[in-house]
Amino acid sequence: MKTALARLLVIGLALVGAGTAAPAPRQLTLRTDASLDPYPTKPRITFREDGTFKITVFSDLHYGENPWDAWGPQQDVNSTALMKRVLADETPDYVVLNGDLITGENTFRQNSTSLIDEIVAPLNAVKIPFSSTHGNHDNEPNITHYEEIIREQEVAPLSYTRLAPPGVGGYGGPGNYWVPVYQKVTDSTPVLILWFFDSRGGFSPGVNSTAMPDWVDSTVATWIQTETAAMNAAWGPAKNRGALAFVHIPPHVIQPLQATLNSTRDPGLNADILGEGSTQATTDPANAGKDDDFWNTLNSEVKNLHAVISGHDHGNEWCIREPTKNVIFCFDKHSGYGGYSSAGWDHGVRNIVFPSPEPTNGLDTWIRLENGTTRARVTLDGSYLR
Repeated sequence: MKTALARLLVIGLALVGAGTAAPAPRQLTLRTDASLDPYPTKPRITFREDGTFKITVFSDLHYGENPWDAWGPQQDVNSTALMKRVLADETPDYVVLNGDLITGENTFRQNSTSLIDEIVAPLNAVKIPFSSTHGNHDNEPNITHYEEIIREQEVAPLSYTRLAPPGVGGYGGPGNYWVPVYQKVTDSTPVLILWFFDSRGGFSPGVNSTAMPDWVDSTVATWIQTETAAMNAAWGPAKNRGALAFVHIPPHVIQPLQATLNSTRDPGLNADILGEGSTQATTDPANAGKDDDFWNTLNSEVKNLHAVISGHDHGNEWCIREPTKNVIFCFDKHSGYGGYSSAGWDHGVRNIVFPSPEPTNGLDTWIRLENGTTRARVTLDGSYLR
């Protein structure tokens, strides 16, 4: 395990992208062999014997707020209790932590990575495999995406979070990777690929902290092309696999769709105006289109893409079809007691269930609140919102 001092020595290099990070051969190796197995030492992720696969998404946990008083640590206690209750009730096959794990601007620098230990403890306890994306609050003077990923790998044996290959992800965005899901553990090819993208954001570390770009870097587009080509070479045509993508900050193209929502057709809380409150710089006209390379390549190269799932805007839970790419977009549910909120928003998770391993079949998704109440249930398939 690296010491805290060692992490401090590598952080300056890590922020310019995974390619300049301190050596971490296992995480940084790009697979090009025929087996294309990024996790040779970990259990294979598989569908259940009944042919289903369930993902529970915790988003915007925001651990570490106000560590100097009683209020802040209590929010972390509340968030951990929510995680434990949901995990016990839902018994998912896989968990996703979809960004803003830590409120990095609000923590103490000297023990910020120890918050990862708290976050993953409920997952470790029940031995559920999981992946993380990272958000704007995870890049701050007191914490970075790189540090969180390294710490998670150290303390969570069933973490499938990885660093991107060298040169992929841009400034402050090393968390781009994918996880294969198989129908059976003995299968040679997966039936589902879970994609995870780093939308960066936040601020750089150090005294002279500056704002980071808060969209998926254009280098990720080329990486998607090379990875999908390798998959096709190793496993056969992409049409034989399904896909699901997670990224913390919504792509810029989603913002204007909010005006077209219908509360009956598009159920779920719609209380957070995109571009206000938790603002992403991609809403600035000067930054429009900065994530186009990523968005266009994702939708052209990744086949059978069931949906793109984001967090970031705590007051939204809805799904909608993005018409230019004919892909479904969904918000998560604000899970943590940290981070901004408002009366009636509540806390919970998004559940996603694949009813079968068939790559073109739809999936079911809904919001589950901490108290067990469910809402905003929809089926994401070819007929959804056409």
